[in-house]
Amino acid sequence: MARRDTNFYYSFLVLPDHKRRAIIAVWDFCRAVDDDVDERAGQLATEQSRRAAAESLAGWRDELAACYDGRQPRTPQGMALAPHVAAFALPRKPLEDVIDGVEIDLDRPRFRTFADLREYCLRVASAVGLVCIEIFEYTNPQCRQYAIDLGIALQLTNILRDLGQDLASNRLYLPTEDLARFGVTEETLRAGRATDPVRALLDFESRRAREHYARAAQELPREDAKRLAAARIMVAIYLNLLQRIETSGYDVFDTTPTRQIIDRLAETLQKRPDGLGLGQALDELVAGVAGVEIRKDENVGVASDLAARSLFLADLGHDRRVHLARGDGRHLMVTVSEPA
Repeated sequence: MARRDTNFYYSFLVLPDHKRRAIIAVWDFCRAVDDDVDERAGQLATEQSRRAAAESLAGWRDELAACYDGRQPRTPQGMALAPHVAAFALPRKPLEDVIDGVEIDLDRPRFRTFADLREYCLRVASAVGLVCIEIFEYTNPQCRQYAIDLGIALQLTNILRDLGQDLASNRLYLPTEDLARFGVTEETLRAGRATDPVRALLDFESRRAREHYARAAQELPREDAKRLAAARIMVAIYLNLLQRIETSGYDVFDTTPTRQIIDRLAETLQKRPDGLGLGQALDELVAGVAGVEIRKDENVGVASDLAARSLFLADLGHDRRVHLARGDGRHLMVTVSEPA
């Protein structure tokens, strides 16, 4: 599945507390299943190890069932997820699809066609989005198609970003028919050099990702745009990531500038759990993505500050000035103006 990146958590900052807790519970459950498979994948040489992997996945399926059947979950992830199932009427099948999708990774598969890869993306990425939009409380059913295409776009971006890392783990998600089309072999990719054929291949994959971002943008109902602000923030961050991959000449075999920023934000957050010091690092990301100039009053709290900055990534576009202030002691006032 799409790895649980720090930028997903920044997108959740704009949500009310109860929705943020629900989203993180969903994300952590899916992450736990994915981590379990990651630990076992590539270590299935014996019948005993394969049986243990199958039993572990069966355990996660039972844990999910417990969340829906009223039984007591046994894991921290299940216990965190269970109360939100009824609160937001979370659909069960997409979460079952996530488990089915990450199971595919046990055999470190290769995908022959994009149709094959798309089915994988639907399970490990779009399925998560279909759960998340229930927490966002959308009103137009068209949002479901938005979640599907956005999930594919995000997963394709992750596949490009993590190409080198995945190859080191004996994983390759790019369709083998695409490799053949551009005269690229798996051994060529393992060499870790962005040759002309490799760039042509990755440019093709990048364009495919952009097509799905464009579809999602067209499918987002206007009346639900504000409700899906967190998803739109995610889009802005990931489009920035994709652009940086493109402008690097598709040198995805080393850490990209955007990943360095994300890693630095994560490191700062770990060192300063109260959020202090994170604002400066987040400003760096905001400036790189949206070209936003930020000025804030001293009485703007950390949480509101970070949430507002995140919202800029989705809403404000380029070359804007933003003034943050506390108007009545409770609500954040945001004033947007054009630069002088």
